Amino acid sequence: MDAMANTAHETGVIAAACAAVGLSRASFHRRQRAAKNPPAPIRARPKPARALAADERSRVLDLLREERFADQAPAEVYATLLDEGLYHCSIRTMYRILHENGEVRERRQQLRHPAYVKPELLAEGPNQVWSWDITKLMGPSKWTYFYLYVIIDIFSRRVVGWCVADTESAALFKPLFESAVDQHAVSPGQLTLHADRGPSMKAKATALLLADLGVTKSHSRPHTSNDNPFSESCFKTLKYQPQFPKRFGCIHDAKSFCRAFFDWYNHHHHHLGIGLMTPDQVHFGQANEVHATRQTILDLAFRANPNRFVNKPPAPPQKPTVVWINPPGQKLKLQA
Repeated sequence: MDAMANTAHETGVIAAACAAVGLSRASFHRRQRAAKNPPAPIRARPKPARALAADERSRVLDLLREERFADQAPAEVYATLLDEGLYHCSIRTMYRILHENGEVRERRQQLRHPAYVKPELLAEGPNQVWSWDITKLMGPSKWTYFYLYVIIDIFSRRVVGWCVADTESAALFKPLFESAVDQHAVSPGQLTLHADRGPSMKAKATALLLADLGVTKSHSRPHTSNDNPFSESCFKTLKYQPQFPKRFGCIHDAKSFCRAFFDWYNHHHHHLGIGLMTPDQVHFGQANEVHATRQTILDLAFRANPNRFVNKPPAPPQKPTVVWINPPGQKLKLQA
């Protein structure tokens, strides 16, 4: 900068000198003005003659720390003392004294929320990670609901257990989950159960049940729907069905509709997330056979009309290999 300034001063061509070194003319002139007019040194503010003495400030601080004022704002302390016929200092001075002692903050004990860890779950096959949630189904009249409990395998997207009840309760989840574990022969230490932080999910009864069965529990972070995407996606598929009613006349209507829906969902719904296979095909180990059959059909189509496939021979959607809830950054880079 100094060399460029000397050159510009000698030749008088500031614009050319700035362009030669790639420097903005505004930066050059700002630097020149700062060199000619350096900022004045900052001087310490003298202590006012009317300021409180050290012993007076100490008495005010002790007063603010008394038990009756420990959770009161300075304005409240100031008014209380005036009503008692006492005056020590202004409200602003009380704040200054508290600030000097690092006490200008919430002086009461406050609840500190823990740092919730982002769940990172990996499923490389069925019955490794299940997700469960509860959604409301509107009843026959306003403010009446039925509660749909759904447990889904995140790898195969198969609904392994469901029920409809009149209320949301951890006690109702226990027989549903035990039945699903027995039906799929889940061994202790094999399964991780993921859920959000609803009251039934965090209930002590649910935690004891999972501990007895040797199931690892996992929870979403508060207000983070992406931490439980598979249950949310299943509920969206349910409620966006053309046949889904606005209200159910009774709980038997809800059970009848859900029974037909989950039968279709498991056996006939071709899910895009699992290579357009049905959840049952993936859950019961038929994915390789289905993928090979589809590839054979596409090979025949390619040999019959190769000119219809411009870029490459056709291939069916990839079969599922791994499924993540919140994959780590390193895994994302490897998959990309």
